Amino acid sequence: SGLSWERGSRAVEQVHLRCTEGSLEWVYPARALRVLLEPNLASAQHTTVCIKPASDFQGASIYVERAGQLHLVLSEAEGARPQHVSCFSAHTPQGVALFLQASPQRDISRRTASFQYELLSNQSAAGPDFKNMALVEAMCRPCDNVELLMAICSSDFVVKGSIRNVSHDSENHMSQVDVSVQKVYRQKNRIFQQEEGSGEWRGPIRTLLQCKVKKGGGDFLFTGNEHFGEAWLGCAPRFKDFTLVYQAARERGANPCEF
Repeated sequence: SGLSWERGSRAVEQVHLRCTEGSLEWVYPARALRVLLEPNLASAQHTTVCIKPASDFQGASIYVERAGQLHLVLSEAEGARPQHVSCFSAHTPQGVALFLQASPQRDISRRTASFQYELLSNQSAAGPDFKNMALVEAMCRPCDNVELLMAICSSDFVVKGSIRNVSHDSENHMSQVDVSVQKVYRQKNRIFQQEEGSGEWRGPIRTLLQCKVKKGGGDFLFTGNEHFGEAWLGCAPRFKDFTLVYQAARERGANPCEF
């Protein structure tokens, strides 16, 4: 809290965060906050940082430090867009420094500058300009058999279902696939839930607009990972095709996990 700082304390308070994902909440922002993302498992593969502001983000702007200079990532005006995810290259594996500058206050009403963050491997984000890109889990191409067999072992969610609807959000470069679920094999959090009235299991999955996802008939096996509490599409073969691939791999003893 900005209210807890003593009058004689330094103008910039430092905070060290050592997880590869998490969140920060700064209430009554005052002066400035320097946030060092220094995961204990820091390695060269964690080279992309993505942040998502809370829907009630107020009171500060966020910058990233690069070579001793500050580059604006999120202004206070942009913070009110809850779907806006900003991603940028970290350049160095040692850690990332974010700088939060408090906005001038005309009154003492409560303001909260909060956001979620994730450090991702370079394979999880694409494009030279990360700033306005949505998170990239789907690479807009079908998975090969090896990738598919690994996806059922390592994905945050694996569900069998059909596509109810596909909607597109051109402003945020995203599409949403609404899935009617027949069976949940695995999910990290409760993204796919049972509706009280109908008893039907449903859930939304996001992907990139550029992938041009269309509504198709039949059953699919949807796999992917979660980012900021949302499901992002990975491999999604037709279920009958997946069954053939898995059975063939199992007969050869080449399946990396039991499904």
